[in-house]
Amino acid sequence: MRELVRTNNAVLVSAIGALLDGARIHYVVLDQNMSVLEGSLGILPRRVLVADDDVAPARRLLTDAGLAHELRPDA
Repeated sequence: MRELVRTNNAVLVSAIGALLDGARIHYVVLDQNMSVLEGSLGILPRRVLVADDDVAPARRLLTDAGLAHELRPDA
């Protein structure tokens, strides 16, 4: 799996999840529940990961949705 987006914005994570769900691209959100440990300060970013085979279509999807600026550099 590869990291697609890293953000503190929970609404953005939800929107990206909805886009990926709509495109039937499986994804995983890591660190989503870390706010319980950090005291809900939003310091630790949430990470959206997709399977290696889905990176290109997921990046295209988010780019087409106007979210290219949120994408992690493609390494």
